[in-house]
This record gives sequence, C-alpha cells and structure tokens, in this order.
Amino acid sequence: MTATLIWILVALVAIGLYLSWTAGRLDRLHSRIDAARAALDAQLLRRASVAQELATSGVLDPAASIVLYEAAHGARQAEEEQREVAESELSQALRAVFGEPQQVEAVREAPGGEAAARELSEAVRRVPMARRFHNDAVGAARRLREHRKVRWFRLAGHAPFPLAFEMDDEPPVALVDRAT
Repeated sequence: MTATLIWILVALVAIGLYLSWTAGRLDRLHSRIDAARAALDAQLLRRASVAQELATSGVLDPAASIVLYEAAHGARQAEEEQREVAESELSQALRAVFGEPQQVEAVREAPGGEAAARELSEAVRRVPMARRFHNDAVGAARRLREHRKVRWFRLAGHAPFPLAFEMDDEPPVALVDRAT
C-alpha cells in the first residue's frame, strides 16, 4: 500500500514537473514573440522614416515624392488593425518609385543621396528578415498551444493567441540588386 502511494506521488510529481517545464517553454516563446515584434516594429518604423525623409528631400520627382510620402505617412500613423495593409502599401509604393535602376541612380547622384539610398536599401532588406523571425516565433508558439496538454491544463494562461504579421514585404529590385 505504501509503495503504491509512493509510486503515485512520484508519477504526479513527474507530471507536474513536465507540465511546469511546458508552461515555462510556452512563456519563453511568448517572450520571444514580444521581442521579435518589437524588432519588427523598429524595422518597419525605420523603413517608413527613411522613405518619408527621402520623399521630403527634394531628390525625387514631385509625383514620386507624393506617392512615397503618403504611403510612408500612412504606415507610420496606421492603427494596429490596419498596420499590415499600410505597410503593404508602403512596399508597393517603394516598388513603384524605385522599380527602375535609373531612379536609384538619380537618388545616389544627388548630394547626400548615396547615404540615403544605402540606408533605404538596408531598411528594405531588414524588414522581411524581422517579419520572418516574428512569424517563426508565432508558428512555434501556435504549434505548442495546439497540444492537448496545453489546452486541457490551460498552460497558456491568459496570453492572447499569437498572430502572424502578414504583409507584402517584397523589396524593390533596383534597391536590392544595387545593395548586394
């Protein structure tokens, strides 16, 4: 009788430790999502800021400046629910403005244009990487949260279900080709 109680107690402790480890892992994944989201937000803000600065610099033609400024301003001012759409529109505006290598060369030839074009190309290249890191963390957390043990024992607590950040982040070919 005593041996049976000891084995039951050992089994319960082992199950408790396993569930505790799983809850800790889930918590670390949620922390990783928060850090990746902060990095993504920083990269998106940087890209919008550089685009807005370039649009107001007078280097681009007036039509391109207006298109780029409107898209960058919209991306910076977008509410959380509209953020993905606004960032996609900025990506489309960047591709429209910098679709041709001649436009990039015109920017580079202007005073201070070399640094501005380099900064924009770096910002444009970093956004897809930051989004991929964020979405990878979201995917890992989602897979873990789908397990029965996590749902049955409510190991996720009150944390909201993680959502991926889906946007059009295809960079302008002329900027990426020149940067590499």
